[in-house]
Amino acid sequence: MKLRGVISGFGEVAARGHLPGWFSRPGVSIVAVHDPLSERRHLAMRLANNVRVYDDLELMLAGESPDFIDIASPPALHAPAIRAALEAGAHVLCEKPLCLGIGEFTALAEMAARVSRVLMCVHNWKHSPSYRRALELVASGRLGALTLLNIERLRTQPAGGPGSWRAAGALGGGILVDHGWHVSYLMQSLMGGDAPLGVSAHLGVGREGEVEDVADLWVRFSSGRIGRSHMSWRAPVRRTSASLYGERAALEIEGDRLILTERGGRTEDLSVVDAPDDSYHSAWFAGVAAEFEQAIGEGPGSAAALRNIREVSTALRLIEAARESSARTGAEIALAG
Repeated sequence: MKLRGVISGFGEVAARGHLPGWFSRPGVSIVAVHDPLSERRHLAMRLANNVRVYDDLELMLAGESPDFIDIASPPALHAPAIRAALEAGAHVLCEKPLCLGIGEFTALAEMAARVSRVLMCVHNWKHSPSYRRALELVASGRLGALTLLNIERLRTQPAGGPGSWRAAGALGGGILVDHGWHVSYLMQSLMGGDAPLGVSAHLGVGREGEVEDVADLWVRFSSGRIGRSHMSWRAPVRRTSASLYGERAALEIEGDRLILTERGGRTEDLSVVDAPDDSYHSAWFAGVAAEFEQAIGEGPGSAAALRNIREVSTALRLIEAARESSARTGAEIALAG
């Protein structure tokens, strides 16, 4: 029997990323969509045959009794939507950030445990061809033990432009919540699941003074290992890159291009092919959907569900600590366990 799913929040990410990803899953049927905007509800009806639409989330949950909900609304709306879904008995997959604070997260995680429902966040960059390859190389030992990891995200403006939620403090925006969330779970994964111990940060606030639009992070892991990241919405170019330095080799990632350089100097091109012109990464989301579907089958105690929830907790603590560090002129802030 197919899992019956619903979507809350039908902006571009849901319409062009999530919905095609769900369509690729034969064991799932998206039966309804919630969005307060009529044009988005009409778009959902055009894109999905026989989908029902609602302008009220609780009415949708009551009327559909779904197996799960996919939440893709702005961040400030995530926590109340998650609570409503868990109260209705639905498993929850939520776009990043899962919520906006560690206290809020603790309450939601405890609630999900009480009602025995899976609660997971969309960590889609782990399912990109580039980072899948990088994770495989790290796991295989080709690089040896990682000592330094650098992740760079350069953009000329926030996705969606100045009017998007990303640039609005009231909606939970800022580059730490947007790109910093991805950086956090990628660092954790590439470091073998190791949680960071402390962070030092310098943040820059845009001309409007509402949210940070530049972030420099130094993240300390165990055994002296370091993760660094520079993120900017002020850059003159768009670039997504990473460098991984291990005891045996280094790996340079620039988009879909991966170059491995061994300690002796031999290089190997390990580049990948991604879906062309798909800025909403529907194929990556399909990987997230598959992981979530498996977690539902295995239950909230599954390895994937527990790993994801640890990544969420660490991302929230890292973001809070980074803001405190910047306010203290870059002093390292320890991350509580």
